[in-house]
Amino acid sequence: MRRPPLKVFPSTLWEYPSQHYDMKDADGFTVTVQGDKDYVGATPSWVIWQLLQRYTREGDVVLDPMCGSGTTIDVCTHLKRQAVGFDLSPTRDEIQQADARALPQPDASVDFAFVDPPYSTHVNYSSDPRCIGKLDASGEDGGEAYYQAMERVLHEMHRTLKNRRYAAVYVSDSWRKRKGEKGGGGGVFMPIGFELFARMRELFTMIDIVCVVRHNAKLERGDFARAALEGNFFMRGFNYLMIGKKVDDDRR
Repeated sequence: MRRPPLKVFPSTLWEYPSQHYDMKDADGFTVTVQGDKDYVGATPSWVIWQLLQRYTREGDVVLDPMCGSGTTIDVCTHLKRQAVGFDLSPTRDEIQQADARALPQPDASVDFAFVDPPYSTHVNYSSDPRCIGKLDASGEDGGEAYYQAMERVLHEMHRTLKNRRYAAVYVSDSWRKRKGEKGGGGGVFMPIGFELFARMRELFTMIDIVCVVRHNAKLERGDFARAALEGNFFMRGFNYLMIGKKVDDDRR
């Protein structure tokens, strides 16, 4: 079944009923997957499509410092943008090995920057001990190691971005049940979206926040929904998409 055609969304509420979108490759064949469909924690490719349509032009250089399975690369290829992807554990040849906190990318060399970082420790992205996904956003330090690491990523995005160009962070809050506790909301809420927004606005002029509805099959499963109700907690139903602009002069 073909997915609905893409169109640029006019509001700050984005919904699309699939992780990927249908596109034509250079030979006219239909491509139904961007990145790797089996990669855990992959960004919905249509989110990147929406951003690139609004904030980039053909030929622009797009940076993804945590490129994962390469979804950003595939969308850039489709839209005739130049992708620069980095990751601690590259999954394909087009992705360069690097820590997002110290990128081998020149200053002011990209036209758009996008990152979909780990949301605390829920996904094991890499065996590399430097992986930010190994830092607990609700740890004994109050998550400070995680947030300081993400500050460094944001600084690298700002450093490599050209003046008066845009950057976006796609992220979700998180919640984890406390060990040994049952029911009554016995867990830890991690407001990752708000924390990263506060740090992002120290570097960028903030443009907007988009709410991206997550059509996750788990939300519809009876056992997951029942556990959330019995435990008095919420499953994550949306992601933040925070958009900022690098402004290194007095103009806004």
